[in-house]
This record gives sequence, structure tokens and C-alpha cells, in this order.
Amino acid sequence: MAIRPILVIPDARLRAVCDPIIAVDDEIKALAKDMLDTMYDAPGIGLAAPQVGVMKRIVVMDLAGEDEPPAPLVMINPEITAFGEEIQVTEEGCLSIPELYYEVERPSSVTVKYTDLDGQEVTKDADGRLAVCIQHELDHLDGVLYIDYLSRLKRDRVIKKFDKAAKRAAG
Repeated sequence: MAIRPILVIPDARLRAVCDPIIAVDDEIKALAKDMLDTMYDAPGIGLAAPQVGVMKRIVVMDLAGEDEPPAPLVMINPEITAFGEEIQVTEEGCLSIPELYYEVERPSSVTVKYTDLDGQEVTKDADGRLAVCIQHELDHLDGVLYIDYLSRLKRDRVIKKFDKAAKRAAG
């Protein structure tokens, strides 16, 4: 399909709340394919629609290792229905905040409900890396970035750096 450009902060679309998807039609299936192609090309392990400028509630991810076959996961209108009580600290990065990684605290397990590409409702329990990835990508659908979990000082430093870069790029 097509590799789409990935938005980078401070693009305002990354802070917007996305609209639900009404039907899993050919347009949504093509978007999912483009998003997977874009994510693999980046390379990344997850991508949310607003990161490619589409304000819809869809995320893609693939946590397969380098020597494993691809295991793409597409979640339409995903919603976390339960969080585990244990917390884990994991280093996170984001394709919309390139080349920066910070430790973030999140619940180590979640239950997520979503619609798949066949229009079927799925409930999935996830823990570890998959749970973190789900939380990170679903945050994007509500305009939340992983840097929002950092201290104000660290977050402000990141935002200032990307604001400066955007001003330089604009001329």
C-alpha cells in the first residue's frame, strides 16, 4: 500500500481526541494496511492513526522479534476495560517524538476490548511489553503522549526542543 508521513510534535493533531470508527469498510482496511507498512518502515512496534494525521480510533502494533514471523495486531475502537494492580517501569519511545527515550510507569497488565478487521469484537488480556504498547497507543487516541507521564521539567525540555526544531524547519 502506502507509507504515510509520521507527524512529529508539536503538531496539534497529536493532541486531539479521535472519533470512533462507525464501520470496518475497505477504507478502514486500507488505512490499517498503510499504518502497518508505515510502522514497519519507521521502524516501530506500534502506531496510532493520529500519528499519520487520521483522526480515527485505530491502532496497529507488532511485537514480534527480529527472528520471528510478523504478528500484526489491528485494534479498532479499542478501550481498556481493566488495569492490573502491579506497576512496571519501562523505557518508552515514540515515532512522533523521535530519538528520545524515557522511563515511564504503567500498569503491567490490561484487558482491552476492540473490534478486529473482520468486524468481530475481541477481548484480550495483555501483560508486560504488550500491555505497555497497548496503553501507549491508546493514549494517542485521546491526545495523550508518553511524555505527559514525565516530570514537568523533563516534559517541558522535550517540548521546547521540538518547538525550536519546528520553528527552524518553518524558516
